[in-house]
Amino acid sequence: MNLRSTMSRASMPLALLCLTFLLVSSPALPAEVSETGYPRLMQGPMIGAVTANEIRIWARATGEYPISIEYGTTFDLQSFRESEPVVAKKADDFTVVITLGDLQPDTEYFYRINVDGEPDRYLKGFPPFRVRTAPTPGADHDFRIAFGSCPRVQEDPIQPIWSVVSGLEPALFFWTGDNIYGDSLYPHILQEDYRRQRDVPGLQPLLRSVPSLAVWDDHDFGMNNHNKENPIKEEALAIFKQYWANPTYGLPDVPGVFFRYSYGRVDFFFLDGRYNRDPDMAPDTPEKTMLGRDQLAWLQAELEASTAVFKVLIAGGGWSKTKGEGGDSWAAFINERNKIFNFVRDHEITGVVLISGDSHIGELNTIPWSDEGGYDFYDLVSSPLAQATPDSWLERRPERRIRKVYFQGSNVGVVDFLFDPSPRLIYRLIDIQGRSVWEPFELQADELVNGVQSWPSKVSDEERFRQETYDQGKGYYEVPFPDD
Repeated sequence: MNLRSTMSRASMPLALLCLTFLLVSSPALPAEVSETGYPRLMQGPMIGAVTANEIRIWARATGEYPISIEYGTTFDLQSFRESEPVVAKKADDFTVVITLGDLQPDTEYFYRINVDGEPDRYLKGFPPFRVRTAPTPGADHDFRIAFGSCPRVQEDPIQPIWSVVSGLEPALFFWTGDNIYGDSLYPHILQEDYRRQRDVPGLQPLLRSVPSLAVWDDHDFGMNNHNKENPIKEEALAIFKQYWANPTYGLPDVPGVFFRYSYGRVDFFFLDGRYNRDPDMAPDTPEKTMLGRDQLAWLQAELEASTAVFKVLIAGGGWSKTKGEGGDSWAAFINERNKIFNFVRDHEITGVVLISGDSHIGELNTIPWSDEGGYDFYDLVSSPLAQATPDSWLERRPERRIRKVYFQGSNVGVVDFLFDPSPRLIYRLIDIQGRSVWEPFELQADELVNGVQSWPSKVSDEERFRQETYDQGKGYYEVPFPDD
């Protein structure tokens, strides 16, 4: 008989005896621990939409546990209220959104998280987090927003831009698309990439104190350049709702991620450019749509009803003709884009400004609608928050560049809305070191009125020079700028 075989057989009773001992002698789980482990948060908290009287807070737990929030107006929370607990359901990937109500406008609140009736196991050592409610609607309240797109955790898991954003102390942060790079037809992969992005360490202070609002673009909707033919668009929409705390999502009978959000004297219109989008390469006929008929009608009605000083339209893809015909932007939907611009002109809607992302460069462009009897539309573009920048922008020709392209790395857009002595905004593009990459851009509200041409006085000397050489039949970058 083989010696190894003999030893193996002889050792079997001993192995079984040891296994039996381990099973019998292993301590039982503590009473407070279930098969899901200790009750705790896995991601969050994240502040969502705030109003003058409410704060929405998102979180994700380890299991189907009730989550509640203690909150008050003093740092020590000696006097506090507690929200009604909300159970994190497996069907929602254990995510919850809790609304704190009956709050005071423009007031700082402190809060802490309870999971299953106890302080969160790993957050209880932190001081209470803080967040501010919105000002009274219509108030002349100065505030700052920051916005950006395209953080690719697969390329940059550190994402140092977030410490810059936190240092800017915005009142609001807008995620303008490609917030994750799910790029999959498996819904659980989209969920996993949301969790990976939410876990970036430097992002945590921003999430816990600054309201985050979001729209999507192709990479968080499905695959690259995906449109209404995306076979998992319903699942992608359900996941988007699980992982954000926006005020609303579409309309009761119109699915999508679009919504209107008001803060002070500014209305923000977050647009869904994916759920009902026709293919980019389809002929750009008057019937071709990015928004879909119902969303477009909603936008027109909301714009006409708005009394805000500034009305900001936020889309994932650029508003300018940046990517050319058939490109993954409004350039492939010029008929519908111009329909919106003409509606603004014909209904004498003032104060419209544009925000977008996706291009993987920072830009400031204009569509000179003053030539069409309206006023000039400015496209404020920030991208990427965290990944490499390409050189494909060299061939792109928007209607007019106001500032030179910023392609040296990650960046974030910052807009200050100011109302004293007159309503105006100031746009800056900030790099990873916290520096403004070009001269700040200022726009008065009274320049956003039919018949006013504003862009000639705002274009930089370099971009004026390059446009003039391009108009002469030379390459846009062929002739060196004299100061180069």
